Amino acid sequence: MALEKPDLSGQTAFITGTTRGIGKAIALALAEQGCNVVSTGKTSEADDDTNDRDLEGTIEQTAREARDLGVDAMPIQVNVREEREVEAAAERAIDEFGEVNIVINNASAIQIANVEDLPANRFDLLTDVNVRGTHLTSRAFLDHLKEVEDSWLLTNAPPVTVDRAPGEAPYAWSKLGMTFLTLSLASELGNHDVGCNAFWPVTAIDTRATRYFGLGTEDDWRTPDIVADTVLEILARDPAEYTGNAVYDEELLREAGLEDFAEYNLTEGDPAPMSAQMFDPEFNRPA
Repeated sequence: MALEKPDLSGQTAFITGTTRGIGKAIALALAEQGCNVVSTGKTSEADDDTNDRDLEGTIEQTAREARDLGVDAMPIQVNVREEREVEAAAERAIDEFGEVNIVINNASAIQIANVEDLPANRFDLLTDVNVRGTHLTSRAFLDHLKEVEDSWLLTNAPPVTVDRAPGEAPYAWSKLGMTFLTLSLASELGNHDVGCNAFWPVTAIDTRATRYFGLGTEDDWRTPDIVADTVLEILARDPAEYTGNAVYDEELLREAGLEDFAEYNLTEGDPAPMSAQMFDPEFNRPA
C-alpha cells in the first residue's frame, strides 16, 4: 500500500542540518509536496575551503535541488551552537517567507564512546550540537509558531525508554535530551496547537556518519527516505491533536498502512533494529 502524502503547498520548513543525509532527504521530500525550504547547516559554498573538503553537499546545493522541484528555497549558514546565529537565521527565514510553520531539529553530532574514552571537548560538542542546538532553534521560533496555523516542531531523536546506556552514554544522553526538550514543549505549548514530536528510525540509516563510524554494513541499513516519509506522515496529521509523541519510523508507517519496507532497504531482507536497540536494548519488532 502506497502512503498518502500531504499537500504542503504554501507552507515553509526551517530544517537544521540539510547538507546531506537525513536532513537533505527530509528537505527534498517536503519540497516535492510543495513546501518551501530553509536549508541550514555549516557547510556552505561561501567557505574558502569548500573545494578542499572531502564532504559532499552544501546548504546551497540542497536549496537548488529544492527549487528544481518547484518551490522557493533559501540557504542560511548557521552553527546551531551559537545563539546569535540561530536567532538571526530564524529572523531571516521569517522575514523572507512571512511565515515558517514547520521547524525540524535534525542537525546532530555523533560519537559512540564510553565515558572513560570520550574527552571533555567531544562531550561538549555532543551536548552543544544536539541538546543546546535543539533548545536554541526551538526557542528562536516559539513565539512565531504560537501565532501560525498548523505549526509543527519536530526533532530527529529517539524515544526515552532507558536510564542508562553503557558504552555510549554521552551520545545517548545528548540524543535523549533532544527528545526530552521536544516532549516538554508539547506540554508547554499545549494551549497553542503546536505539534511537538520526535521521530527516530528503527534501523541504522545509510549516511556519511554511519559509514564513517562503521555502524554495520549495507545489510544493516535503510535509505534516508524512510525517515523523510515518517516526517511526511506526521505532517499529514492535525498538530492540535498529534503532539507529545516520540515515534519509530516503522511504527508510524505501519499505522499509516505500510506493510512492506523493502523499498527502503539497501539489500534484500529487513535490517536488524540496530538504531532502536542502541537506546532501547529490549526493543523488538511486533510479531
